[in-house]
Amino acid sequence: MGRSNGHDGRTAADSGEQNMVNRRLFLTAAGQAAAGIFVLSRSFDALAQSRKEVYVGGRRMTVIDIHAHCLFQDVAPIIQGTAMANANLSDFVTLSPRRLEEMNARGIDIAALSVNGFWWYAADQVRARQIVQIHDEGLAEWCGTYPDRFVALSSPALQYPELAAEQLDYAVNDLGHRGASILGHVGGEVPSSEKYDAFWAKAVELDVPVFMHPDNSRNLIQPGQLDGVGDLSNIVGNPLETTVFLTRMIFDGTLDRFPGLKICAAHGGGYLPSYLGRTEVACARNNANCRNEKRPSDYLKDQIMVDSMVFSEEGLRHLVAEVGASQVVYGSDMPYTWPDTIDLIVDSPSLSDAQKEAILGGNLIRLLKIDPA
Repeated sequence: MGRSNGHDGRTAADSGEQNMVNRRLFLTAAGQAAAGIFVLSRSFDALAQSRKEVYVGGRRMTVIDIHAHCLFQDVAPIIQGTAMANANLSDFVTLSPRRLEEMNARGIDIAALSVNGFWWYAADQVRARQIVQIHDEGLAEWCGTYPDRFVALSSPALQYPELAAEQLDYAVNDLGHRGASILGHVGGEVPSSEKYDAFWAKAVELDVPVFMHPDNSRNLIQPGQLDGVGDLSNIVGNPLETTVFLTRMIFDGTLDRFPGLKICAAHGGGYLPSYLGRTEVACARNNANCRNEKRPSDYLKDQIMVDSMVFSEEGLRHLVAEVGASQVVYGSDMPYTWPDTIDLIVDSPSLSDAQKEAILGGNLIRLLKIDPA
């Protein structure tokens, strides 16, 4: 039974169901977006005159952001009275026209939105279905309102792999989403075992990427160890979680089981590209028990992509040197206040114009099936 919401006797589940019914009113328009490839149409953007334009070699770039956060407060009645009730539903991360203003100021043409935090990984199956549907249909509504500026990534309930596959199918085929977003673990377990194959198989079947975003290495670090000054849970915990996730996906053979799978990792791929040499030689040792069929670096040059959030010219140069420009995409972490990397990419003396264009938007045009017409 659902819990009462304290207003009219309806249960939280009933309230969530009504939200979902209301959201279905816009799904015809969302379905139209799903039917064809996303097409840019700047002429209908009322804010276009104030938009910063980004140029490389005299050519106007289409800048696409893989790493843009949002949330939907409509889920509040569903999680009321549960262990998830303390989920961060801050106004700061909700979507509003302010997001367009921030994108225009930076020169971002298109943002791939995803709901992160992944607190719904603790939900029972009924609530998990409701929460993800609210997120996905909310994203479809927003992207349908601003079709030339946003695309969506579903954030399915990965604790139920078959349900997650079903949710991803609905999001892509019915709502027009361009991929999925996941956490680096499910209840402390990296989703690299056969248990999660239904989800990975669906991503491959749909030919969509999976964006991985960490949550402070809560699965790896003892509570309190990263507390205090310096925001260590973010600057150490997040890249550490990403590193473990990617390394498990390689060494556990997941990427070999699904050679068509494309993973995009936040925050420059964590520490893996920066310390790749040690990872590269691991399987030559007699106690590593690796299952991967190729060298770790081979996956980084094919199935694994990373965003550009490394914040220094040397970091960017090294990242491209290790994985190739074809595997790096622009990410902002909006609306959070990290230094933007557009100018870092544009001004980089180590990158060719073709590499800059690929990182700023060309790679995501292909990955997210965007037609820059």
